[in-house]
Amino acid sequence: MKITSAEFVVSNSDVSKCPNNILPEYAFIGRSNVGKSSLINMLTNRKSLAKTSGKPGKTQLINHFIINKNWYLVDLPGYGYAKVSKSAKKVFQKFITDYFSKRKQLVSAFVLVDIRHKPQPLDLEFMQWLGENLIPFSIIFTKADKLKPKAIDKHIDDYKNILFESWEEMPNFFITSSSKGIGKEKLLDYIESINNTI
Repeated sequence: MKITSAEFVVSNSDVSKCPNNILPEYAFIGRSNVGKSSLINMLTNRKSLAKTSGKPGKTQLINHFIINKNWYLVDLPGYGYAKVSKSAKKVFQKFITDYFSKRKQLVSAFVLVDIRHKPQPLDLEFMQWLGENLIPFSIIFTKADKLKPKAIDKHIDDYKNILFESWEEMPNFFITSSSKGIGKEKLLDYIESINNTI
């Protein structure tokens, strides 16, 4: 897939105010320091479509971007290190779970995971929640340029070993690097292949 247009549509914290049409949506979510905004900008060939920040937790709303006029990329708040109050985190958590449970246009979620770190309980718990709620998702391993191939393979094996304890198969996954453009074509081709079946 070649992205020819990418435009911001709306930000909100109320799922009922998300775009009211039937275009497919792909939601991107992960820990608040995982490089989500950089990945979105890399995928869309835009330097600042999604706001990047040195401070984790910059995204605090449901952000819809329309891609090629025919599908939505949805940027969801990160979880984990965001320096916000406990009450604010509860609000985020509610509209994130509302989005996943109520948004019928959602085709697939992408859970972003920093490839440099061992499997984190927070990420594993979120994947488990998606699985229990029958929400299709893929894993996107970010920052692959920071590790050598053998280390990447080892970290992915670590995830496989843990996930196989409760899953029959490893979820679909992608290895990416926003700074090097790694994984861009595979990820976009995957989205295009799904769109072609809808």
